[in-house]
Amino acid sequence: MKFVQTAVAAAGLIAANASTASPIEKVIQMIADLETKLIDEGKAAQKTYDEYAEWCEEASKNLMFEIKTGKSQVQSLKATIADDSANIEAQTGKIEEFAGEIATDEADLKAATTIREKEAADFSAKETDLVETIDTLERAIGIIEKEMKGGAAMVQMTQAGGVVNALSAMVTAQSISVIDGKKLMALVQNADSDDDAGAPAAEVYQSQSGGVLDTLNDLLGKAQDELEAARTEEQSNINNFQMLKQSLTDEILFANKEMKEAKQSKAGSEESKATAEGDLDVTSKDLSQDVTDLGSLHHDCMTKANDFEAEVTSRGEELKALATAKKIIVEATSGAAAQQYGFLQISKISTSADLANFEAVRFVKTLARKTNSPALAQLASRMASVVHFSTGSKDDIFTKIKGLIGDMIAKLESEGEADATEKAFCDKELAETNLKKDDKTGTIESLTAKIDKQTAQAATLRNEVAQLQAELSDLSKSQAESDKIRAEEHAEWEVNSAEMEKGLNGVKLALKVLNEYYAASGKSGGASSGIIGLLEVCESDFSKSLSEMNANEETAQAEMDAWTKENEITRVTKEQDVKYKSKEATGLEQSVSELSSDKAAEETELSAVNDYLKQLEGRCIAKAESYSERKQRRADEIAGLKEALTILENETAFIQKSHHRFLRSHN
Repeated sequence: MKFVQTAVAAAGLIAANASTASPIEKVIQMIADLETKLIDEGKAAQKTYDEYAEWCEEASKNLMFEIKTGKSQVQSLKATIADDSANIEAQTGKIEEFAGEIATDEADLKAATTIREKEAADFSAKETDLVETIDTLERAIGIIEKEMKGGAAMVQMTQAGGVVNALSAMVTAQSISVIDGKKLMALVQNADSDDDAGAPAAEVYQSQSGGVLDTLNDLLGKAQDELEAARTEEQSNINNFQMLKQSLTDEILFANKEMKEAKQSKAGSEESKATAEGDLDVTSKDLSQDVTDLGSLHHDCMTKANDFEAEVTSRGEELKALATAKKIIVEATSGAAAQQYGFLQISKISTSADLANFEAVRFVKTLARKTNSPALAQLASRMASVVHFSTGSKDDIFTKIKGLIGDMIAKLESEGEADATEKAFCDKELAETNLKKDDKTGTIESLTAKIDKQTAQAATLRNEVAQLQAELSDLSKSQAESDKIRAEEHAEWEVNSAEMEKGLNGVKLALKVLNEYYAASGKSGGASSGIIGLLEVCESDFSKSLSEMNANEETAQAEMDAWTKENEITRVTKEQDVKYKSKEATGLEQSVSELSSDKAAEETELSAVNDYLKQLEGRCIAKAESYSERKQRRADEIAGLKEALTILENETAFIQKSHHRFLRSHN
């Protein structure tokens, strides 16, 4: 509004301007032009600083988000390391326990084998002896039966008086060998000792071949029974040994299998722990770097803010000096001053509309930062684009800006209604789907835990890669925007410096004309000396401003070069992070694929439920704000936008009113 009043006052002076411009009027005009340039330069600097401040805020927000994410990852990795360490310790205990059990079972099997071998040797010896005894008895019985039919030795056998004597007689008669005879007599004597010791021999053996034959047949039957019993016992011992051996072998195999699984689990935990420790080291370094970068960013942004404040102060002092100089020239040249103001551009009055537009843009930007709304930030950017680049009339620009705000209000209200419907749907579907998931998860918890863990790690890495790529994109955009701003500043410097040189040359030319004139006419002194003195002051001021302008350009270019170099270093670092984390994520995804094949048979029914639940969680749960928070934030945004519309409409009405009043005053 103050600017409008100034423009209206300047317009009144235009009507009084009717004379031809003199050198003094040129000085006043150049001062007025310089003031305008300084004001425009201040606006451009304000715009540049606003963009830089917005970048500072966004960069700070991104770094704080990275720090928060880094701290969360450090905690997660430490928890993973602790879990793996506990599992390694537990599996080590199991391995030692299984090794002890295997050693015990192997010792028992060895001892049982030794006993079985001794039993087999004893049985073999006993079986050989019994087979030989049975053979001897069968041959002796055969001989007796033959002799009973009238053999030569029959007389001796009948006169022997007992089995032993009969066997002796058979040996004497060479019916059997001496060795067989001794063996048979030993058997008879052993059998004799088992019978009643006091029975008379004459009653047991009737000194006839029939008694000897019965005795030998009895011994043969006993020998055969004993051989059968020994063989039965041997078969029983073999069966018992085989059962014991099978049992111990199965226990050893089972223990070896369990120990192998324990070793695999331990190896997996050791690998996971080593990976987590490596990730923890990298993440900790990244976190430390982010903290350092945040401190540097705050320092650089504060330095830029201080420099901007100093620049504003310096520009204000310069404008004050120009106003003082112009006042002096006006007072020194009396009525010429009124004519010089005619050179002011009445068309500048239209910038009050620009001020109203900029006020609305700043209001929306402030609202976006307050509510942390990317949508409002984008709206503010679009409004700024309309203000800067629209080629229509001011009324069209106001209409477009109000239309953008109105569209955003309608969009927010529509989103509120959709969000309420979405919440009811999410609550119902999440409850039912989680119930289904709980029913089917029990049988695959062991494999699922490992798969989920590696999937989460891979997803985290992919998110980090996406974030890094987004940061690289933002870095490229920021560099491009900075290059554009620097180019605009340079172009502006070229224009301003050229105009400053032109003004300086004009002052020098005016001084030359006046000095030559007064020197030739001899009318020096008085008012002419004051005019020449003021022009010399203007010449000095222009020279100083041109030097400062050139120095500022050199400083700005040097700062831009340094910032560009820092951006390049940051870009290379982030690209390496993308490469490393992409490779690690690919390895994890391959591991997940291999694990998934092991449990594919048991998660056929669960797969559909998990897929649907994942969609629901991505749709309903993975949100930074709760429903009530989003509802309140949206209400705040709508109220703020409506207030922005009110401010914009009030400012528009004021400008139009002032404009009409000005036109009426000049009709």
